[in-house]
Formats: sequence, structure tokens, C-alpha cells
Amino acid sequence: MAELASLVQRLEVAVSRLEAVSGAGVASAGSGAGECCFLAVFVEAYNSLLSGPVEEYLSLSQQIGGDVQKQAEMMKRVFSCQKQFLITASSSQKPSDAVLSTLLAPLSSVIQQVQSFREQNRSSTFFNHLSAVSESVPALGWVAIAPKPGPYVKEMQDAAMFYTNRVLKDYKEKDKKHVDWVKSYLSIWTELQNYIKQHHTTGLCWSKTGPVASGSSAAPARSAGGAPPPPPGPPPPQVDLDQSPAAGDSGATSRNALFASINKGSDITKGLKHVSDDQKTHKNPALKTHGGPVCSGPKPFSIPQPAASSAPSRMGPRVLELEGKKWRVENQDGAQGLVISDTELKQVVYAFKCNNSTLQVKGKINSITIDNCKKLGLVFDDVVGIVEVINCKDIKLQVMGKVPTISINKTDGCHVYLSAASLDCEIVSAKSSEMNVLVPGAGGDFTELPVPEQFKTVWDGKKLVTTATEITDPTPPRPPTYFYQQ
Repeated sequence: MAELASLVQRLEVAVSRLEAVSGAGVASAGSGAGECCFLAVFVEAYNSLLSGPVEEYLSLSQQIGGDVQKQAEMMKRVFSCQKQFLITASSSQKPSDAVLSTLLAPLSSVIQQVQSFREQNRSSTFFNHLSAVSESVPALGWVAIAPKPGPYVKEMQDAAMFYTNRVLKDYKEKDKKHVDWVKSYLSIWTELQNYIKQHHTTGLCWSKTGPVASGSSAAPARSAGGAPPPPPGPPPPQVDLDQSPAAGDSGATSRNALFASINKGSDITKGLKHVSDDQKTHKNPALKTHGGPVCSGPKPFSIPQPAASSAPSRMGPRVLELEGKKWRVENQDGAQGLVISDTELKQVVYAFKCNNSTLQVKGKINSITIDNCKKLGLVFDDVVGIVEVINCKDIKLQVMGKVPTISINKTDGCHVYLSAASLDCEIVSAKSSEMNVLVPGAGGDFTELPVPEQFKTVWDGKKLVTTATEITDPTPPRPPTYFYQQ
């Protein structure tokens, strides 16, 4: 038996040494052929993802060039950071939440760089490309999601569909390269879901035998224009209710003292101070108004008032110009009577941060986008593509000619005045409220109809069936007034 115990001990020592060598090999593994013998299976599978759809996406982005290529280079750093994180997980045990936050800091930093790049280039020709990537890149945070990271990636992929569909619509008949770009980019998230389902179904797999991961293994994220951001500070110290300043068995001692004081019975009140009748407010109401010894209780609830902003938000310079095929209307405040008249079919209009203004677009153009505007009135003749309202408040649209589609997203308050020629218009809305469509009737009267905001979903035995809840009180017809008169 002694020989057997000695043999087992020697085997354990040998296994520990092999694990240490394997961990060192993983930490120092590069892209050479020798790394596969050290890497975990799920790291090798992730390499296949990088060499497949990710590499195809990077190649097509380079062919398109411009802002798409710049953002793709940032995405390359995101995938590189995630690979480094997976290598750490393959050779280390899961650390505490504080250390885990430090390990995830480089990945979080480069993801924020990708999203900031989109916000800094809103006037870019490839804004839809940038938005598709920006809306879905948080999917790479699946490593911190448990127990089912796969559905989270699917949700982020769906967030990109709105913008990828716009890319397909704009380039389907013009440049097949952009169509292939959309397919390759979406395939990344499809393959990532398959990868997670196969290797990390209930969450990121950590090593069972290696050393506990430390914050020193986190690779610093390289930003495009400066030093890497500092890692997040340590979390606040946790309060242990069973722990007292004394060392040793102080927790048990404190509990015993507590139970002993409870078991005193009537003697427990001996330490309380006696209050005489002349100090009692219910017997001496004058104490409430003359500053007597009144115990201060909790203050009554009051609605907090929002603090006034010390400095109003600054708007950029006013812009109303044609840039290539795009009419830029930006930072207009209180501008009444803005007119775009010299238009062509291939041109688009992009209105950004226009408040308390009116804009008229004459002629037939391709599309109109209203982004981050408040109290803007838009009048247009004909649009062959789509009119989009995004992140706006209190917007009024009036169609004088014909438009096939109006899209309303993340908007509070939108009135759409349709013309007789545009009654077949499709209105698509998401995350919006206070939407009304005004339909012309006989004699020029308008009927205002609310767009449903509340839905009911039931299970019919095979699938979910969603229907809009009906509003019982119809809105009476409005007088024949337009917010804009020709």
C-alpha cells in the first residue's frame, strides 16, 4: 500500500508539471504551427472562425476601402482581444468578478472604439455599413453572458439587420461587392452562434485544473489615437455581516451576544432613557413649532426636480449644402422656410440635429433621412425609396406626391400627412410612440388614425401569434388643414 501511495503521488507531481508546461505554451502561443498541440479545442475552433468568415469580411472591407476599411481594422483588433481572452480561459480557472472585469477591459475598450467611430462619421457615405457593425459588435461580449450566450449573439445580429437591409437596397443593383460584404459580415454571427452552441452552450468554458486567472494576463487594448484606457477600479468592499474587527472566532461570539441580549426578556429595556411628559409632543403640541426636543423622523417624499444644465449643448455650424449626391441639412435651429429645390433622382437628403425648423424638398429624389431632430416639419414631393425618421421627437411629415415606405424608429411623436397618391405607403415603426397617420378624405377632410403601440401575443398551440390591440374610440375627422400650405 505504501508503494501504491508513493506511485500515485509521483503521478500527481508529473501531471502538475505537464499542466504547467501546457499553460506556458498556451500563454506564449503565436500563430505558428506549434501552437495547436497546446491550445484547447475551443481555441482551435475559434481560429477556424477567424480564418473563415472574419477573414472574408476583412478582405471585402479592404476592397470597399474608406471608412469601412478603417472600421474593419478596429474589428480585427476586437477579434484579436477575444482570442487572447479565450486562450487565457483555456489555461486558467475562472477568477473573481473583480479580476474578470480587468481581463475583459481590453475587449470592452476596442468595442467602444468601433461604436465611437460610427458616431464620429455620421456624414460618411458608408454610414449604413458603419451602423450595421456598431449595432452588432456588442455580440462579442458573449464571453461574459451566462447561462445562454447564444441567444444574446442572435439578438445583436438582429440589431444589425435594419442597416444591412439598407445596404442591400442601395447596392443590390449597383455593386455586388457590397452585397457580398453584407453576407460575409452576417455569416460571422451565424458561425459564432454555432461555435458557442458546440463549445460554450451554458457560458464560457474555463480550465478546471490550471491556475486561477490573474489581471496581469489581460492584453492592453491599443486605441487609434492614444494610450490605452486605464482598467476599471476595484469593486467596493463586500460587507460581511458575520465578521467583526476582532480576529479568530469573533463571528460566533457576536451572534451569541446578540441572542443573549434578545433572551433578556423585559430587562432588555433597562438601557433606554426615560422620557417625561413635558417632552412628549403628543401631550405638548407647542414643542412642534417652538423647536423643542422633537425627534426627527424621515422627511416626506417629494418629487426631485431636475438640475438645470450649467451649459447648453453646443450645436455645430449650420449646414445646407450638396455634398456629392447627398444634401446635408445639419444644426438648423429655428430656421423656417428651408427649401431644397434643385434636386435629381439619385440624390438623398440627410437632416441631422435640426430643431424648431421646417424643410421643403421639391422634385423627385431617392430617399430622405431625419436623424436626431426635434419639432421639425418636413414637406416633400416624391421619394422613390424610403423616408426614415430615427431618434427624433415631435416630427411632422407631409407627402405631396408619392412615397413607397416610411420608417419610424426610436421616435416620440410623429404625424404623417399622406396624400391621395400615397395611400398605399407602408409605414414601418419600432421603439416609437405617439405616432399618427392622417389620411385625406372626401372634401379635403383628414382622418387621424393612431399607429398601434401595444400588442398582444398568444400561443396557438404551434407558434406565437401577435396582434395589435385595437383602440375603440375612433378619432373624429380633422378640419382640412395642413401644417404646410403650398
